[in-house]
Amino acid sequence: MLATLYESFWKAEYWLPPGYTWADLEDSDDITYPHPKDLLAVVPLTFVLLVIRYGSERIIGLPLSRAMGVRDPRRIKATPNPILESFFQTQNKKPEKDDLSHLASQCSLSVRQIQCWFRRRRNQERPLMSKKFSESCWRFLFYSTSFLDGLFVFYNPLQPAIYWWYLLELSFYFSLLLTLSYDVKRKDFKEQVVHHFVAVTLILFSYSANFVHIGALVLLLHDVSDIFMEACKMLIYTKWRLARDTMFILFAMVFFICRLILFPIKVLHTTYYAFLTNYQVFFGYYFANVLLMVLQGLNAFWFFLILRMFCKLLSDGQVKNDVRSDTEEQDTSDEQLEMRQQKSGKLRSNDAIDIRARGGLKASPACH
Repeated sequence: MLATLYESFWKAEYWLPPGYTWADLEDSDDITYPHPKDLLAVVPLTFVLLVIRYGSERIIGLPLSRAMGVRDPRRIKATPNPILESFFQTQNKKPEKDDLSHLASQCSLSVRQIQCWFRRRRNQERPLMSKKFSESCWRFLFYSTSFLDGLFVFYNPLQPAIYWWYLLELSFYFSLLLTLSYDVKRKDFKEQVVHHFVAVTLILFSYSANFVHIGALVLLLHDVSDIFMEACKMLIYTKWRLARDTMFILFAMVFFICRLILFPIKVLHTTYYAFLTNYQVFFGYYFANVLLMVLQGLNAFWFFLILRMFCKLLSDGQVKNDVRSDTEEQDTSDEQLEMRQQKSGKLRSNDAIDIRARGGLKASPACH
């Protein structure tokens, strides 16, 4: 049963153009081809990248965030309450007015106290600035290194080198899938999940079918814009306004040129039209092109978000939020607002006391 499924899965007509078989991809004295069995190397490579990421975020990311002025907001933890915690986890993190009244009666608290508890509890779910910065720092380091290495092997096609680089990229995307539940979640979380699965599938298919060269071009066109994106994120977290706005403009330009101009011209045109001048259509032709179109649809979606951010830059004069999650919750916690209000109230109270004291001194006979 399993042997039959295995043979059916690897039928040449699914993976290779008509007229080609797996025997055509056997190594010769002068040429080394990629083989599906090489993909097993992705398993250890993925875990190596996870270890490197863990170390780089703590050894490089956190110290660099402090050096660049990133500060985590002070947050007050919600008082443990089983009833409210159960509602928070199973029903709604932002209860409606009727729910607030019901919970208040259950817990013998005021509605205001229930609202305060849920604000504090939601804030505990929000990632810290230092975590965001460290995560972006790791991705910036990887994309920068990978892009430079990939650019070298792309224009100097040393066969084993480009295969290893390709497997490293695949391992990176596998690592992103494994850490989805731990990474910072943004408003485009679902789109990112789709992107990661599409990327992994395309890399697996292109490596197995020996479409590594066109696959490498796809990776390079996406990696170069990701470098600027992660750099822009880090600058947003540091509040360096001029550098942040400049980096955002550079990122928007690189994203537009690479993903919306070069990607359709150099990749989609090749896979849709140029491919047919040398080969006949087969299952892999439709499969790969559908996934590439999904990728291009995601690029269009993200560029729409970038345009919204650019409009905010023109209207407000600055970029305020994360480039790829402009609707992300603000990091300024509700507790900080309350603390500022309380502090302001105390200052006003002190001023009133001071005024009354001065009035008392003026009224005292000893002052005349």
